[in-house]
Amino acid sequence: MQTRPVYISASARTPFVKSLTTYIDITTQELMTAALEALVIKLNLQGKIIGDVGLGAVINSSLNWNLARECVLGTSLDPHTPAYTLQRACGTSLETTLQLALKIANYQCETAIAGGVDTNSDLPIMMQKSFAKKIIALQKTSNILEKIKILSSLRPHDFSPIYPDVVEPRTKLSMGEHCEKMVKEWHIARRAQDELSLLSHQNGVKAYDEGFYKDLVFEFKGLIQDGTLRRDTTLEKLARLKTVFDPTKTGTLTAGNSSPLTDGAAAVFLVSELSQKEFNYPILARFVDAQVAAVDFVHGEGLLMAPTIAVSELLKRQKLSLQDFDFYEIHEAFAGQVLCTLAAWESEEYCKKVLKRDKSLGPIDRTKMNIKGGSVALGHPFAATGARIVGSLAKMLQQKGKGRGLISICTAGGMGVAAILEAV
Repeated sequence: MQTRPVYISASARTPFVKSLTTYIDITTQELMTAALEALVIKLNLQGKIIGDVGLGAVINSSLNWNLARECVLGTSLDPHTPAYTLQRACGTSLETTLQLALKIANYQCETAIAGGVDTNSDLPIMMQKSFAKKIIALQKTSNILEKIKILSSLRPHDFSPIYPDVVEPRTKLSMGEHCEKMVKEWHIARRAQDELSLLSHQNGVKAYDEGFYKDLVFEFKGLIQDGTLRRDTTLEKLARLKTVFDPTKTGTLTAGNSSPLTDGAAAVFLVSELSQKEFNYPILARFVDAQVAAVDFVHGEGLLMAPTIAVSELLKRQKLSLQDFDFYEIHEAFAGQVLCTLAAWESEEYCKKVLKRDKSLGPIDRTKMNIKGGSVALGHPFAATGARIVGSLAKMLQQKGKGRGLISICTAGGMGVAAILEAV
């Protein structure tokens, strides 16, 4: 197949808010549809057919089995626009961006929209299998005596709801518990995590004050700014917080240095050069390349360390060094995870053993990392984070007018997604 350049044209996202607050009555589909429609209005795409739309959610209901298509039909796009639903945990919308960029690059379409949504305020609460089995049997029979027999067999346990739990099925540990193991292995101090978290909030506040997010975050439900951002936080306040995942003296992860449970949606518009010229779409940056990877966390490897591999392989293919970037967008699932990743890239032993390199990748310039705030401060609606980062990084590159940016996202299931964007 032939290939050609692919460009990030624009993005739009809702303000991100703490779960079970402002968006408590908003469904997953409504939230994603709002972000899509905001992007449509921003680019005057009303009534147009988009080549393809890829969306996803991590915490999703079986009722939303056709989520992406239903969201498209809820916008003012031409209903002939196709759509598909995907899930790669926290890397979902970076994965849809990657897939749709490949479609455009290979002449399969001229335009595309990638995005993601998550809201813990619209939890898909399930019932026990025993309850479902009896209800199905009740529905199948027309015999009154049999119906009475089935109803009389119901027990209190049958009515116990099952809530989604963000734990790894293979280990029964949460992401935070896994990260606690990682920071202990890499000897990451509590203070270092708190310092990175404070900087995340400070950078986010500064970006909003400077107007950076004005055309990226649209007003929704009376909000114009992320509700998780803290202007008044300090290192002292962060230091006073109790640990969350390990209550012993060795625990270091807190609510302050971890990304909060968040509701929100984000979408990105991708175009070919042909469509850009035909319709005069704006161009922010070029989507250069991407890579996915995974680790064997079940047998002891760090659950959130896969991005170290994804980035390394991406750099090899592009013949770049880790220092060849003007911006680094490293997803802050936890401040500790970011610090583990940076430590691994600087470790000669790790780079030789795990990344199969002759020497370490070396340090990055921290002043170029998450300069508009990270997930700890802005929030992390799982499937929306990739699109949030792509949109922000593309704008940063457009404002700078030159250079390239690196994206690194860790995900549940021991996976990682990395990508490179470049100024045009």
